Amino acid sequence: MIRIAVISDTHDWMPPGLPARLAGADEIWHLGDVCEPHTLAELDRLGKPLHVVLGNNECHSLWPEERWLERAGRKFFLTHIPPARAPAGAEFVLHGHTHVPRDETDERGVRWLNPGCISRPRQGSRSGFAWLLLEKNQPIDWRLETL
Repeated sequence: MIRIAVISDTHDWMPPGLPARLAGADEIWHLGDVCEPHTLAELDRLGKPLHVVLGNNECHSLWPEERWLERAGRKFFLTHIPPARAPAGAEFVLHGHTHVPRDETDERGVRWLNPGCISRPRQGSRSGFAWLLLEKNQPIDWRLETL
């Protein structure tokens, strides 16, 4: 099983205890609006692969605006601002930006996932992140965690 911690919208804030909660991850995916790169220093120290996409509040271009990742035979498209339509070939679109958790499947069967945000939750949601649990030939497991 692959355990991926998915976070978004840290906006220069790493809550105390969050790195320890993510220490059991095989990988960490950040869906943008890190802001200053030093915000990720504690996550870097965990020594896990850290995949980051550029958000709309970054003042640099250290990361790509989007990433394609394949894990356990599944195709994941990572971006910060959700596109109007899923890109061709994507089984899952993971995005941040809205600060609201999301788990929806569109008419084409693409699953749209948003872990919510680390800072500044909206629409009555709470700050949090998600676990993406993957096993080959099994449905994915998406679990929201609150801070």
